[in-house]
Amino acid sequence: MSEQDRVTVNDPRGPVNNGEGHQYVFYGAGTDWMIRKGVESLRITREDRVRLADRFVPPVGYRVAADRLEKPGSVVLLEGPPGSGRRAAAIMLLHGFGEDGGADEEDVRFEELPVTDEDENPPVPGMRDRFLLDLSGIADEETYDKAQRRLAVRRSQVQESGAHMVVVLPSGMGHAHSPDLDPHTVRLGRPRGVAVVTRHLRMDRMPFRPADLVSGDLQHLCDRSPMRELARLAGLVRAARDSGRFGADFAGWLDQAMHAVTDRAGEVGRQVATVRTAPERALLLATAMFEEARADTVYEAWHGLMKTVKHEQEVTTELARTDFGERLEGLGIERDPDGRLRFERLAYADAVRMYFWANFPGVRDDLRDWIGCAAGLRGLTTDDRVNVVVRFGERALAVERPDHLFDLVARWADHATGTSCDPRAVAALELGLGHERFGGWFRKRMYECVVRSGSLSNGLARVLTTACVQSLIVTHPDQAMVRLHYLAVRKGEAAREAREALFDLAGRDRRLYRLLIDRLRDRAHREPRGAEPHLHLLTDLLRNDRAPDPPPWPDLFLGWETVFSQPPTELWKPLVSSWLNAVASDSTRKMALEVMVGATRRRAAALHRLYAIACDWAGSTRHPSRTAVAALFWQYIDQVQYGRTERADTGPRTTEEAR
Repeated sequence: MSEQDRVTVNDPRGPVNNGEGHQYVFYGAGTDWMIRKGVESLRITREDRVRLADRFVPPVGYRVAADRLEKPGSVVLLEGPPGSGRRAAAIMLLHGFGEDGGADEEDVRFEELPVTDEDENPPVPGMRDRFLLDLSGIADEETYDKAQRRLAVRRSQVQESGAHMVVVLPSGMGHAHSPDLDPHTVRLGRPRGVAVVTRHLRMDRMPFRPADLVSGDLQHLCDRSPMRELARLAGLVRAARDSGRFGADFAGWLDQAMHAVTDRAGEVGRQVATVRTAPERALLLATAMFEEARADTVYEAWHGLMKTVKHEQEVTTELARTDFGERLEGLGIERDPDGRLRFERLAYADAVRMYFWANFPGVRDDLRDWIGCAAGLRGLTTDDRVNVVVRFGERALAVERPDHLFDLVARWADHATGTSCDPRAVAALELGLGHERFGGWFRKRMYECVVRSGSLSNGLARVLTTACVQSLIVTHPDQAMVRLHYLAVRKGEAAREAREALFDLAGRDRRLYRLLIDRLRDRAHREPRGAEPHLHLLTDLLRNDRAPDPPPWPDLFLGWETVFSQPPTELWKPLVSSWLNAVASDSTRKMALEVMVGATRRRAAALHRLYAIACDWAGSTRHPSRTAVAALFWQYIDQVQYGRTERADTGPRTTEEAR
């Protein structure tokens, strides 16, 4: 319900396929782990928006903003206190406009713009496109001043194109706010907190009465807490119900959730103050990180942690020490009938992890190294491993160490074997990409990885490809295309996979197809010494089986013009043959013949080469359909080369003449 409440706003729905074509899923976990783990995300798919709409309570001022957004080319800026639901309101404004506008959902872009210009390919607005720009994370005047200058350019583009944009302004920066933006600004008030909680509980099919929500403590939370905390409270009520450990009535579930929200931090602090030895503290943290894993696995992770922090092994034999079960009981940790460990109190593990990362900064590097090894313990299921990745990632990002998370992405990816991706690396990178504050950091880090000339392991290349296909394509499709392009021009099997992903992405989106043609043409002309990889990509992209349907002839003309103006000509044969085959099986595509000939710009060498390719394609068997297509192609070539309007002989000339 708020700009920070990704649990409610954007929980991705698995690998994305926005149309016909292949779907690339490179690892076993599947992106539905983000739903199951309640992970924050920037994704704004239609399913996410529908889910938010079910839980959304409009804040004060929402209707004013909605009215202003109706006009094509409109830009609305939202201002309000942190935690008031600004981001959720922005998403719902754009979503509601699109639903009422009558446009085909697949033809309208709904995209979040980056706060900074991270790439050389900023999105170009189209009619009825919808853009979200969230500036709420900006905290200094210099950054805000730069953002406002970029906003002025984007606002002009949106207005000229007839698109729509909603901007979430940062809080506390009113003194640095440009007066030019005032007419477009709407101030939002805080929605009623109890209405937000009620809406969430009802959508979770929670059995309760309005009288169950009238306690003074709950009212205090509803009046003061950010929307994300209220969403979390409702989620904890659901977790208490689903666990089956906290009674069978709503009052008991709500009581547990209230304690989890208000008391857990203090409880953990008091426990750690009484637990003075390193082994007990390490066991407390290991259980918090590996909660719901099997006891033997937690035991192994616990000893791994003590070794990582260089705790000296006790000299006495294990049989002479306090046994494992007694240690668990003393720390309030229980073992369920399946042998898995969990804390007795609801959401206690979350509070333990938060406490250790906040209060033991000197061991954060050690914790990164520990998780790097412990997340691969043999006793862990794939679900267990993803749990650990999410828990570590949330803490690392909370203390502003995105580099710790990316370190593990690279480490796990580099050690992957075979042709599959390490699910831990993919989960960690997707977590970073979806983070509200550090998503841009991870996008930039990906960009730096793919553009550098040095070696890139196949494992990391596959992880980056997967992240582009399954995450970045949803939030920043232009940036996904840029990164896939750089990956595709490398060498090796991983590069081939990136090429297929890039072609599939472009083939399902006409705008991206056009952008990719323009990008490859630019590289082919601008980098003469290193043009060949880009030219190879362009030639493959321009084949019939890669093009959108119906074919975008102006775009194909520009692409073919670049290919036919440069060597090596051996690249042309599969390209031209693919379109000759297409015309032979579908006469509606015969325009390809004329467009290809026109793309030669009357260059004799190029025309001769096309003629020779058609001769080879037609073959000596003189198949009727092929003969007819080749004859038409030769006719177009003659018209351009000799100014002829017709041919008396539809057969090919000699090989010497053709070449």
